[in-house]
Amino acid sequence: MKTRPPKPHATSPEQVTGSAGVTPAKIPAMGIKISIVEDDAEAREMLADWLNSTPGFRCVSKHGDGLSAVKELPGVAPEVVLMDINLPGMKGIECVRQLKPDMPQTQFLMLTIYSDSNSIFQALEAGAIGYLLKRTSRDELFAALRLVQAGGSPISSGIARRVAQVFQKPRPSAPDEETLSERERQVLDLLSHGHPEKQIADRLGISPHTVHTYIRRIYEKLHVHSHAQAVAKYAEQSP
Repeated sequence: MKTRPPKPHATSPEQVTGSAGVTPAKIPAMGIKISIVEDDAEAREMLADWLNSTPGFRCVSKHGDGLSAVKELPGVAPEVVLMDINLPGMKGIECVRQLKPDMPQTQFLMLTIYSDSNSIFQALEAGAIGYLLKRTSRDELFAALRLVQAGGSPISSGIARRVAQVFQKPRPSAPDEETLSERERQVLDLLSHGHPEKQIADRLGISPHTVHTYIRRIYEKLHVHSHAQAVAKYAEQSP
């Protein structure tokens, strides 16, 4: 029998990294178009009510299972999808993997109870832009959605700590790949915490153009095409 996951919490202190510097002015006038993929009907309706009752957000579709999400989401074309992992029919990570190539402009944000390393890095490698736990508060969820719209990658604080541990471990370079420089590792570490490129430039005291150059080199060395895939692949190779 499936255990019902906890619904997103409205008052929990769970924090989301990388949300600094994002202002409501960056939200489109009609609101960010968001779809929800969540099998718990009560949680799904609560999320939709939160979005539709808050200026700057708009729920454009709701899906109760993975198969219907894969079939219907391309026709809806939301800007952001809130994706659960443990879905009937098809798991959320596989949904992201199948949908992302056909919906490159849509950002997938995982919203789940699972905090294990495998789920985190598989979701990022599949194409998710961020990873939140369901105990994330309502305000932090909205901050995360604004951060996605501004180009960031929100990650719940507990998840960010787990990702950060990967970058604190020494790792041997793979024989078929170039070794990342220390500065490239610093940039990738900040990416893993959800910081947009401008924030990375400010923290490292370099220009946004230089940050972009480092990220391009990281992509080339790791043979990836996105921030999330770079973080996931680097973590996967760590001992």
